[in-house]
Amino acid sequence: MDTPATPMILAARLVAKEFAAPHANAVDQDARFPLEAVTALKREKLLSAYVPVALGGAGSSLSELVEIVETLARECASTAMIYAMHQIQVISIVRHALDNPWYQNYLRELVQHQYLIASVTSEVGVGGEMRRSHCAVEVDGQSFTLVKDATTISYGAQADDLLVTARRNPDAAHSDQSLILVRKADYTLEQKGGWDTMGMRGTCSPPFLMSSVGDVAQIIDVPFGDMSAQTVVPVSHLLWGGCWMGCAAAAVNKARAFVRGQARANPGTVPPTALRLAELVSMMQSLRTSVQACLTEYETLSVADDAAVGTLTSMGYSLKMNNLKIDATQALPNIVTKALSICGILGYKNDSKFSMSRHLRDAHSAAIMVGNDRILATNANLLLVLKDD
Repeated sequence: MDTPATPMILAARLVAKEFAAPHANAVDQDARFPLEAVTALKREKLLSAYVPVALGGAGSSLSELVEIVETLARECASTAMIYAMHQIQVISIVRHALDNPWYQNYLRELVQHQYLIASVTSEVGVGGEMRRSHCAVEVDGQSFTLVKDATTISYGAQADDLLVTARRNPDAAHSDQSLILVRKADYTLEQKGGWDTMGMRGTCSPPFLMSSVGDVAQIIDVPFGDMSAQTVVPVSHLLWGGCWMGCAAAAVNKARAFVRGQARANPGTVPPTALRLAELVSMMQSLRTSVQACLTEYETLSVADDAAVGTLTSMGYSLKMNNLKIDATQALPNIVTKALSICGILGYKNDSKFSMSRHLRDAHSAAIMVGNDRILATNANLLLVLKDD
């Protein structure tokens, strides 16, 4: 990325090197929350990076956040994914609830206390279908109750607050959803399973039964369907793209170091692996170009006067962002696998500085996390009605 090194990016580099990297293998081996890195992110005020300056935040851009995520992912993909998921929640609030005094106060508190927000969109019966809910908000006067049986809540046990999707009321259709922020003191979580996965083990994402209460002011007025199209889906794919680029870059850099070592061992010759490295760098460049192009376009479209009803809400744009997710998540494991083939047995070993094990296992999570088949099925439906270019 070519974003200037702002104070937030410099802080992220510090966190990545000093707190994420030293603990990345332990986080992976023990499937534990990256407490050291997340504590450092809070200390550097990075959790409130996107909050507007007027509310005490740094007012960072989405491009800045994508670079921060990539920086973290180069050292610990779990830390980067947690940061990305948190920022998706913050961005959703800033873009769709900033005229709500309750949320203005909440963002000020977030800046002060660096709250970590988790997302609760999955649910028993709908799986990972974010645009459907079984549970419903039940309002009684100025209060609400909400119970959700979630199939997964990433870092649910470690989060401060939760942003939850639910049907607008008990009579609403499954797709007529609201987004509600519930506070730590107002919800309980009953863990209903474990989290022992191939990769992204530090995200700690088991199933939970969540029960909560709150004030109706915590129910965001904008329908979740509108928020999803304009913000949640494109921002998710772009921030995750930063994570995937960081994961890929870590593998590519190990392969580069390996080939340089071979070249130094035989001065005046070009190692056979150098050709494979040239191919690998080209693959990395394609991934980066795809993410950057969509990021640049989104930042332009999202500030346009017609952002709420324009291109961002079109079927063509949904198709494009879905394709970014599919293409990038298919490219990532191929990049890491090629880096592994360059490093050979030293890449295959777990106790080598060229080890690709964690990168490869993390890479395979990308196509699973919001399954590519589910997204392809959505695209198939869109293509049935989308006019030709």
